Amino acid sequence: MNAPKNFWPKKRIVQRANRFRPICLYILIFLILIPLDISAQRVIDAPAELKSVDVIEHTGDKIPFDLIFTDDHGQRVNIGGYFNQDKPAILILGYYTCPMLCNLVFNGVRDAINDMPLALGRDYTIITVSIDSSETEVVAAAKKKNYLKSLKKEVSDSAWMFLTGSADQSRSLADAIGFKYYYDEKSEQYAHAALITILTPDGTISRYLYGIQFNTRDLRLALVEASEGRIGNTLDKILLYCYHYDPDRRGYTLFAERLMRLGGLITLAFLAVFIGFLFFREKGKKTREQIGRN
Repeated sequence: MNAPKNFWPKKRIVQRANRFRPICLYILIFLILIPLDISAQRVIDAPAELKSVDVIEHTGDKIPFDLIFTDDHGQRVNIGGYFNQDKPAILILGYYTCPMLCNLVFNGVRDAINDMPLALGRDYTIITVSIDSSETEVVAAAKKKNYLKSLKKEVSDSAWMFLTGSADQSRSLADAIGFKYYYDEKSEQYAHAALITILTPDGTISRYLYGIQFNTRDLRLALVEASEGRIGNTLDKILLYCYHYDPDRRGYTLFAERLMRLGGLITLAFLAVFIGFLFFREKGKKTREQIGRN
């Protein structure tokens, strides 16, 4: 049987390709490992300060109330004046000219509060403090204007504050909440973690929520918890009873034992209502029969 036309040349090409396959594989692995080696070298060569960028949680501590900042109207303010008003606060540390990370955190907060039933200004406040001492109230006011415009509901001017201040004041506030940051002179940017801090009405650190996107339920529960039940409705309090904060997952998870206990209480209440209904129906029936006999 004659071989099809062009069969043998194709076969030789396949055979030769198979010979070079191991070499191609080695080259591919080499090309993959080069960037990894470079990245590892960059981490090794990174400044000691950059390696120390971290968050050391100080849950239960109070922030210092004697720190002085400048608000977005150019007025000098004492940060303690934003507390003891029977409402919790979301504290955000960052800077307004940040090219990426801070804006992502600001956007994440904005998106979460837009979908949350708790009302900004009425139930809680937001305090944003710049860690860049070169920023002025003009920059802060522009940033505030953009974010207030992007909210679904109109809020008061004091609902979300954008503060600036000297390096020592912002550093003292950052140290109080365990927010470790570093200024990289080469990139002219601040290196820091992405998070927000939930404070109680008296300025006590209640919770840390991490990331650039914040689960609406987690933020809602954190605020209700920080207020000790003074804000939110009955559903919020039931949710807070059923969920507990998991430090490993850095969020609120369903607490099975409490859920079972709540389910048991609901079942008992339902049975009590049902038995009461049967009792009064039977009693009414006997009363009607007695009246009929008379």
